[in-house]
Amino acid sequence: MQIATFGGGCFWCTEAVFQTLNGVSQVTSGYMGGELKHPTYMEICNGDTGHAEVVQITFDENVITFNELLLAFFKTHNPTTLNRQGNDVGTQYRSVVFYENEDQKKQTEKMIADLTEQYIFDRPIATEVAPVAEFYEAEDYHQNYYGNNQSKPYCAFVIQPKLNKFIVDFKDQIKPGLL
Repeated sequence: MQIATFGGGCFWCTEAVFQTLNGVSQVTSGYMGGELKHPTYMEICNGDTGHAEVVQITFDENVITFNELLLAFFKTHNPTTLNRQGNDVGTQYRSVVFYENEDQKKQTEKMIADLTEQYIFDRPIATEVAPVAEFYEAEDYHQNYYGNNQSKPYCAFVIQPKLNKFIVDFKDQIKPGLL
């Protein structure tokens, strides 16, 4: 099993997307990239600890590749906005790939170069590419947030439409039973 760590805005949305993919065995919401040891959600909320909201994805490289995860990552958030995703503003919502090794770093840099060369986005990609740092698991109520709270307004109006689009775009990679 391999690990990928992505920050693409609110971890509730990011977690829900990656949980649907074949080959992904676990998605854990948490914090990475900051100075404070063992931060809490309330501490990172104001954006001055340096942490990003991230998901740590455990996946089987024989079923889904890191490159396929990268493509899903770039297609499910706006990588051109610095420290912002929609209405969520602050460094904790930055677009970031925390690479585990040189191969992940190279694949990420190549993906960014390819997307830029193909003019996939109308503005330059602002995604940070950084070495993995200490991962701090978010509080229990953040884990599997969408799965546990589908009737809440944020899930119904923000996460569900994103999931609907994602499932159409990645239908060949979605876990059986979710289509």
